[in-house]
Amino acid sequence: MNKAAELVEEKGNDGDVLHLSGSLAIACLNDLPDRLDAVQGPISAIDLSGVEHIDTIGAWTVHRAAKRLGCPVMSGSHDAERLIEAVGQLDEPVTIRPDHVPALSRVVGQIGEAVTTAGSTLVGLVGFFGATLVAAWNVIRHPHRFRLDAVIQRFEVVGVSALGIIGLMSFLIGIVIAQQGSVQLRQFGMEMLTINLVGRLTFRELGVLMTAIMVAGRSGSAFAAQLGTMKLTEEVDAMRTIGVSPMEALVLPRTLAVVIMMPLLGFYASIVSVIGGGFLCAVALDIPPITFIQRLREVVPIHDLWVGLIKAPVFGIIIALSGCFQGMQVKGNAEEVGLRTTSAVVQAIFLVIVIDAFFAVFFTWVGWN
Repeated sequence: MNKAAELVEEKGNDGDVLHLSGSLAIACLNDLPDRLDAVQGPISAIDLSGVEHIDTIGAWTVHRAAKRLGCPVMSGSHDAERLIEAVGQLDEPVTIRPDHVPALSRVVGQIGEAVTTAGSTLVGLVGFFGATLVAAWNVIRHPHRFRLDAVIQRFEVVGVSALGIIGLMSFLIGIVIAQQGSVQLRQFGMEMLTINLVGRLTFRELGVLMTAIMVAGRSGSAFAAQLGTMKLTEEVDAMRTIGVSPMEALVLPRTLAVVIMMPLLGFYASIVSVIGGGFLCAVALDIPPITFIQRLREVVPIHDLWVGLIKAPVFGIIIALSGCFQGMQVKGNAEEVGLRTTSAVVQAIFLVIVIDAFFAVFFTWVGWN
């Protein structure tokens, strides 16, 4: 049983010496902290040679007394010295405000950090795309490893569950395009050209683009959150341990589902958007639905439909890879899941818009304008 802590004050030539003995554990300190606070200097040293055991509370008590009295601590135990030194480091003043950095230097540093992060992310995304291609090739070589059930389940999550919100969004966008276009064209007495505006803009650009943004917000974020949570719970590591490739089991089904569903959703969104534009034309411009459809067939070339359908799978690849890549980068804590999910949505939308701009230039160059 540990002996209670004792304090003995011994007179010396250079000042009194405090001798501590017994156990300096929290259960044995009793009134030792109060007795140390009552000691007045000068004190030449605090001697711990008679101490049998010391814990963190005891070390803190000794350190506080030595600091107040301005004297060293003598101990024959290396462990006691290390413990007192450790608690002493916690007593250092904390700098609340960092050193002042000029605004220009701070802005330049943040820009440089953002550029570095963007570059490393782009390189990582390209490498992740390569790993996905390798996984797809392995599945082609070994068809029995293809997870059809997982792909079909993602069809429902990515496509069927999104029909309602994408349809509503597209219908309202069609109404907005028709309304704003008719207001401007009325100044020139060309309200009929509203049909041209609605038809070509929805089939060629806005139908698939707005669908991609919606899918990125719904499915891309879900992919990042799901895979990120699996990384935190070490499910991904467990899959590797039992010989299952996470790329084949997790990434490939999601990517295939988005790539296949994007053209269907883009076409569906374009049709619903045209219906919304036709509804506005019938209500506000007195254009009958039959006239609207006939005019639509005359002014919308078939290659506008092909432009949207060609872009849709590319957008799907970008959305799926961004979500899965950011999800697989999660590590450390649960906060990382939220950060990576946000990054997945922002990255996917940014890349979709950039690729859409390249497509616009390319199709104009080949004469599809």
